[in-house]
Amino acid sequence: MQHLHINNGTRVPHVSLLRRGIQGRFGLLTAMAAILVMSGCRQDMHNQPKMIPQRGSDFFADHRGARPQIVNTVARGQLQSDTYFYTGVVQGASGYREEKDQLPFPATMEVLERGQERFNVYCTPCHSRVGNGLGEIVQRGYKPAANLNDQVRRSQPISHYFYVMTHGYGAMPDYAEQLTPEDRWAVAAYIRALQLSQAATQADVPSGAQVRDLKDLAAEAGHADYAQPWSLPASTAVQALPHVNSEGNPGNAPANANPPKIVIPATKTAPAAAK
Repeated sequence: MQHLHINNGTRVPHVSLLRRGIQGRFGLLTAMAAILVMSGCRQDMHNQPKMIPQRGSDFFADHRGARPQIVNTVARGQLQSDTYFYTGVVQGASGYREEKDQLPFPATMEVLERGQERFNVYCTPCHSRVGNGLGEIVQRGYKPAANLNDQVRRSQPISHYFYVMTHGYGAMPDYAEQLTPEDRWAVAAYIRALQLSQAATQADVPSGAQVRDLKDLAAEAGHADYAQPWSLPASTAVQALPHVNSEGNPGNAPANANPPKIVIPATKTAPAAAK
């Protein structure tokens, strides 16, 4: 044992040894205290009176831990009392659902601006900015989209666009996750405004307003070819299916038609393993 000699000749333990002894005793006391505390704990924190999914329970008479929903209750935020607002259809006199040419709220300028913004984000890749069905991905081989400016689409009620955005149609997927009901109605309102703009005539221009040709404006901006007629590049079409003329121009290929047969060359037989 190491010792430290002081002036009177008394030998005492070294300071480091004293420190080690004190730490050892403290650790022993701490461990004993922890054991005493743990031995005094009850099991209430371990066996809590709680419901565990898919387990029974003695608390209820039917011994089921999972409780059925209370009749006539609605979860917070899911009260959809205005069925037309959330579905875009009403029950007609015949008992079948019917669409209406009516918005559930006024078509203010804020609504149209919101619809334009959402339309440009989600609809233009297929339908283009002017709604003629020749969006960028269609020009690169995707199935032709509906021309929103033809006679068929212009005659459809405004809630039809809401219903299609909610459930999809043909090759078009639904956009219920991307667009809220409010935004779907705003896009539908903007589609109607877009149709009016594409079919406008000189008589629709207010008196005194100046009208300029789009081609002249495009030429001044350095885009002389922008206002020219758009054509569909048939050489990049993914499905060489005949168009259905009744569905507008450009006509859509049948939604559920059999795709063209694709011939895949047979794989060559693998050479035999060398012996």
